[in-house]
Amino acid sequence: MPIFYEFFAGGGMARAGMGDGWTCTFANDFDFKKAATYQMNWGAGGEMHVGDVRKVTAEDLPGTADLAWASFPCQDLSLAGGGAGLKGERSGTFYPFWDVMNSLIDEGRGPKVIALENVAGTLTSHAGKDFIAICETYRKAGYRYGSMVVDASLFVPQSRPRLFVVGVREDVEIDKSLMSPEPLAPFHTRSLRNAYDRLPSRAKKEWLWWNLPTPPRRNSTFADLVEDPPVSTEWHEPAETDALLAMMTPVNTAKVEAAKRAGRRMVGAVYKRTRGGADGKRVRAEVRFDDVAGCLRTPAGGSSRQTIVVIDGDRVRSRLLCTREAARLMGLPDGYRLPKAYNEAYHLVGDGVAVPVVRYLAQHLFEPILGVKENDEQGTGTRGDAKAAAGDG
Repeated sequence: MPIFYEFFAGGGMARAGMGDGWTCTFANDFDFKKAATYQMNWGAGGEMHVGDVRKVTAEDLPGTADLAWASFPCQDLSLAGGGAGLKGERSGTFYPFWDVMNSLIDEGRGPKVIALENVAGTLTSHAGKDFIAICETYRKAGYRYGSMVVDASLFVPQSRPRLFVVGVREDVEIDKSLMSPEPLAPFHTRSLRNAYDRLPSRAKKEWLWWNLPTPPRRNSTFADLVEDPPVSTEWHEPAETDALLAMMTPVNTAKVEAAKRAGRRMVGAVYKRTRGGADGKRVRAEVRFDDVAGCLRTPAGGSSRQTIVVIDGDRVRSRLLCTREAARLMGLPDGYRLPKAYNEAYHLVGDGVAVPVVRYLAQHLFEPILGVKENDEQGTGTRGDAKAAAGDG
C-alpha cells in the first residue's frame, strides 16, 4: 500500500481522492479549524500536525513516502489576488515546503513523486517567472517533471481549471506509455505550452509531457446536486429575488426567460459584478444556465459566496449555494462531515482540491509510476463515518 504526505491539507480532500488504497502518515495545515475537520473525517491518528509549514522539519515526517502532495496557497498567484506571486506571504510557502523536501532528499528519504496543485494563473504570474522557478526547483532537486491543466468540470459540474505539476525522482523508472513526445489535448493547454516555451533549456531537458487518457463524458449536471429544501441556507424572500432579477442586463434577463421554457428544472449560477457606465458604477447580476457552476472560492466578506437561481417553469427562486451542494461540486461524498458554521464550511470546501481530479491522477499516473496494480481497490471516501448523514452540513 503506497504511503503519502499531505501538505496544506485543509479538510483532507486530496486524501479523499487518493482513496482507501493509500496510507497518509503525515498531514499539515496551519488552520486549526480545518485540521479539526480533517480529524473529524479521518480520525485522530496523530498524522495531522497543526502549524506553519515553516516550522515543519524532516524529523516530523515518519519513514519514507512514495508521494508528497502539496496544494500550497493560491492567493498571491490568483488573478484575483495581489500579484505578489511566490514572493507573497501565502503562496511563498512553496519554498518552506521544498525546504522540507530537500531535507528528506539529503537524508535519502526523498519521495518518489512530488505533486503540486495551484491555480492556472501560476503559469503567467510575474510574466511566467514563478512557473519557471517552480520547474527549476524540481530540476535542482533531481526530479523529472511535467504539468497538466485539469478542469474539474470534466468530472463534476463546476468550472475549476487547476495546474498540477508532477515530478518523479530521477532514479525511478517511468513506463514509456505514461509519456508523450509532444503536448496533447485536453490537459496541455495553450497557456501551458506557452509557459513551457519560456523555460530555460536546462529546465526543458527534465520536462515530461504526461500522457493521460481523456476522461469519460460527465453525466451529472449542476441541477442534479441542488437540495430542496436546502440545508445551511434559506430561500430568499420573493422581493429579494425580484431585486436580484432587476440587476440583470437584458441579455441575462433573456437567459432567465429561456430557462422558464426549458421544460425541466434549471439551476443558474449568479455573479454580481461592478460595471461602469455613463451613469457611474453599478452592480450587475450575470447568470449562466450551462449546467455548470462557477468556480468555488473562499468567502471574503460574503462577496465570493455563490448565489443560485432555481427555475421551475414560471417559478423563480434564489438563495445562496448551501454548503452540502458546494461539497458535492468538489466531488466529496455526502458522508463527508462539514463544519456547522456556513462560512467555515464554505471556506473549507472552496479552498480545496476537487476529489475526482486527484483520484484520476492517482489512478492514471501516480499508481502506474509506483507499480500499483490497476485492479487494486482504490475507492474514495472518508474513514469510519462514510455513511454519515448529509445533514451534517
